[in-house]
Amino acid sequence: MNGPAARLRNFLRERLPVDGEQLRALTNEPVPHHLKHWWFCLGGTPAYLFVVMIVTGILLAFWYEATPTRAWESVRVISEDVAYGWFLRSVHRWAATLMVAAVVLHQMRVFFTGAYRRPRELNWLIGMGLLVCTLMAGFTGYSLVYEQLSYWGATVAANLADNVPVIGGLLKSFLLGGDDYNAHTLSRFFVLHGAILPVTMIGLIALHVTLIRLHGVAEMKFRRDEATAPRFFNFFPDHLLTELTIGLVLMILLCVLASIFPVPIGPRADPLSTPEVIKPEWFFYVAFRWLKLWSERAAFLSLGAIVVVMAAWPFIDGWIRRKRPGSEASVFVGIVAVLAILGLTVWEALVAH
Repeated sequence: MNGPAARLRNFLRERLPVDGEQLRALTNEPVPHHLKHWWFCLGGTPAYLFVVMIVTGILLAFWYEATPTRAWESVRVISEDVAYGWFLRSVHRWAATLMVAAVVLHQMRVFFTGAYRRPRELNWLIGMGLLVCTLMAGFTGYSLVYEQLSYWGATVAANLADNVPVIGGLLKSFLLGGDDYNAHTLSRFFVLHGAILPVTMIGLIALHVTLIRLHGVAEMKFRRDEATAPRFFNFFPDHLLTELTIGLVLMILLCVLASIFPVPIGPRADPLSTPEVIKPEWFFYVAFRWLKLWSERAAFLSLGAIVVVMAAWPFIDGWIRRKRPGSEASVFVGIVAVLAILGLTVWEALVAH
């Protein structure tokens, strides 16, 4: 056979000397059987949503103008005048919301199952970095709309950042491009949201996946499965089909949410009129309520200490388990932390001021 298809196949084989068997052997790593349970496959969910955010974000960037005089109007044009602009904006916003939730749930799953323990401590630190970047992406994206609440939310956040010891003033100046919200602030948020944070997250995801491939997925056993179920199953096609199914479900969910609950646009920002109620996005309710319970400096120091303890927990837990072998103190710490997060979030959601 010397037809066009055969010539194309020979052309590709000569320049890409990897055949199907080699590719199958490279990708078909054994996957622990517990990943058959859907709630343990959360790692791929934020990755799908991240891709959706990048694609929709690029499309939205064609119309967005990062200046105080044009930002709100450009968002209004996207929402009301551009064909399907409201849909793209809504998909982008819902993908961001679900991504924050998925990253938090994935981090909780890893914590409660002890999958951060030796030798996977570095991957936990990378996961913490991804969590912080995800939250920062949500904050900067919300601030780009230049609504009344997003403007004042960004202003309050920058002023609170000024209370961080040593680097507070520098951090505030970096975010705002000066001592106060000015003509350069939105462009800084736009660069952070559209370039610095996505590139950082892509690098962290690459490191995260590389370490997973090197260490393998932490194996878990369930008593009801041990007698009958095999320990592993193939990545291709079994797990790949599962991930594709999850991706399809996510796309359907995003389209439904964007169609039924399109994202509105609030009043244009007015630097001379402070809203009676200033609230951040829901994923910052915990920190916002905590800040209201303490003085600014005490709240920042305590929040910083909590983040440091979270990042260092694999090593703290390792020290505890060396002192008390078999200890599951992390479970009790995790339960207290989840209850505190839920309590503060609901409290802030229900209280107007």
